[in-house]
Amino acid sequence: MATKDGDGWTICRQGHRHWGRYGAAGLLAVHRDEEGVAHVLMQKRAVWSHHGGTWGLLGGARDSHEDPVHAALREAGEEAVLKLDELRVRGVYHDDHGGWAFDTVIAEAEALLDAVPGNSESDALHWLTLPEMAKRRLHPGFAQTWPAIQAALPPELVVLDIANIVGARAEHGWWKDRRAAASRLLNDAAGKSLPHEVLAQWFPRVVAVVEGAARGAEEVEGISVVAAPGSGDDTIVEVVRQAKPWERVLVVTADRALRELVTGLGALVAGPKWLLDRL
Repeated sequence: MATKDGDGWTICRQGHRHWGRYGAAGLLAVHRDEEGVAHVLMQKRAVWSHHGGTWGLLGGARDSHEDPVHAALREAGEEAVLKLDELRVRGVYHDDHGGWAFDTVIAEAEALLDAVPGNSESDALHWLTLPEMAKRRLHPGFAQTWPAIQAALPPELVVLDIANIVGARAEHGWWKDRRAAASRLLNDAAGKSLPHEVLAQWFPRVVAVVEGAARGAEEVEGISVVAAPGSGDDTIVEVVRQAKPWERVLVVTADRALRELVTGLGALVAGPKWLLDRL
């Protein structure tokens, strides 16, 4: 295990030649402006490089000890002067060619971060809207996966009905200390990838609503906690209403009445098993 031990060419089982002995990863940074328009940070590859002159992602070969997220961020830091600590990883798209794979790490930026080339591998870096991207000559590998990745770009909010999920979890004696039971659930869910139809890993914005005796449960990694002043259902409905117009919302609950209320607002629903199976 050594730094840059992934550099080198390899042939996948489809017979294609790829850079990265252990696969490769790229960073897809996306920002949505106040109107919901998506801007993606794109790299124009240096003419001398593989597929030079095309537009693609900051990225490169994974080292043997790296996961896709670490590799994508490291490569982006080498190729661009960019404030990586202001990005929030939202998901990973896995493109497996058989014996070689490229992982696209999708990260959310709160603003159009300044980005300039950090080495000779880039001729330019620009934030492009989706219509602008359609006019550029894309790197062929990125162009092939872009339709699937683009479908997973809209920001998504998952709202957890903690009281309902804790009840479904049915831990022995959970009702004796509802706050502790809620805290255990939150800690178990912290940082976990959630199931997604397109992404291999998914880390959406998550809001957990606690009520009654469970109020006081603290926030954990990746999960914001909202204490309901009264009815938990009313608070969940309000959280759904406050979602951004372009944000897809999923409410996790088995409560039939609540499900009807939130679907009436355009949200999707899933039962507690959807989350519990990941813990």
